[in-house]
Amino acid sequence: MANKNGTILEHRIDAEGADQLLLAGVNDANFQELAKTYEIRVVLRGDQVVLSGESEAVERAIPVALHLIELARLRVPFDVSDISRFAEESQAQGEVGLVSPEDEMRILLPGTRKAISPKTDGQRKYLEAIAGQDVVISIGPAGTGKTYLAVAMAVDALYKKRVKRIVLARPAVEAGENLGFLPGDLQEKVDPYLRPLYDALEDMMPPERFRRALESRTIEIAPLAYMRGRTLSDAFVILDEAQNATALQMKMFLTRLGLNSRVVITGDKTQIDLPRKDDSGLLQVERILSGIEGIALIYLTGSDVIRHRLVKDIIRAYAQDEGAEDG
Repeated sequence: MANKNGTILEHRIDAEGADQLLLAGVNDANFQELAKTYEIRVVLRGDQVVLSGESEAVERAIPVALHLIELARLRVPFDVSDISRFAEESQAQGEVGLVSPEDEMRILLPGTRKAISPKTDGQRKYLEAIAGQDVVISIGPAGTGKTYLAVAMAVDALYKKRVKRIVLARPAVEAGENLGFLPGDLQEKVDPYLRPLYDALEDMMPPERFRRALESRTIEIAPLAYMRGRTLSDAFVILDEAQNATALQMKMFLTRLGLNSRVVITGDKTQIDLPRKDDSGLLQVERILSGIEGIALIYLTGSDVIRHRLVKDIIRAYAQDEGAEDG
């Protein structure tokens, strides 16, 4: 029931069945963030969440509060950093912009007690494409989860025995110039380029299981050049940082696809490090492969960024600056 007193509104929302600690956050951090975002007051009274403040602000906060309650009922984790993103999506698209808990694709990773879920509508569409298509090309800025979610789907497929191995590749753009100055053997020289892939896997697998998978080559992490001449069957194959693969390398990579294999290609068109940007294989496949059955092209945007809240602003500032230069 909502009681109005001038422009002041108090709105009560039933939160019965919700995990109250998850809902409110540690020391009410989630409620404090929601209150700060909309300049209202948010409190939990029994099994009700009470929003009070300027009527317009309260009404804008209601869809976000309802979403938080539904997530807490389903025990889907979220934290303070998600609140502002939910608010932006709600403002831009209304309730439709918020990922419905019933539609979420939760990836449960054995041995880690970790559940990975899409945090935006764009991420949900990305995971659905990976689940339903043989080749997925994901293009978007840093922090949108392109690599992390692809690795999570690969680990999930391996655990469920849908594939026999995972192959992760990245171009080592500077290999011709700088690798010779790095210490160690060839593998030690290329490891710095592959470290983000190691980081993602280490976050999703128990250390001992990850070590055994590397030793048995159930999981292989290698520079893109190592893919030449191979056929990758019964594999989940990811090409990361694909904007730095040349057109010839991209063609070589795509033609490695064997039976019962799935390919995910991720890249950011704004971070091409090749001497000539037009040489990027990512730009070429975006142009020539769209519309082919079995291949999905997914675009993630600044609204899908899930890193520190400043990352969105940084990406936006760079985009505006580059637009001004082009003009």
